[in-house]
Amino acid sequence: MIEPSEDHRDTVDKILRHPASGNVEWREVERLLEALGATEENNGKLKVTLGGETEVFQPPRDKDIDTQMIVDLRHMLTKAGLDESRAQPFGPDEPSLAV
Repeated sequence: MIEPSEDHRDTVDKILRHPASGNVEWREVERLLEALGATEENNGKLKVTLGGETEVFQPPRDKDIDTQMIVDLRHMLTKAGLDESRAQPFGPDEPSLAV
């Protein structure tokens, strides 16, 4: 379980928001994934296992992640139990996220 920071909540909100925002910075995603237990591989990619699913994310060339990575992250987070309709995915009813 992790206790998400306000920054993590904001990042998750950006990822789950419909339509997807084009302004989700890789450094924000990287911090969130590291808080969820991601490990950096020798090739610089981040590997994270969440909700029984393992994904490997390649850092983008630009500072913002692309739409496909948003879709992949959204899928992983919702499969782990986060609901897209929640304004604050880590609200008082769910103060932490099981990894």
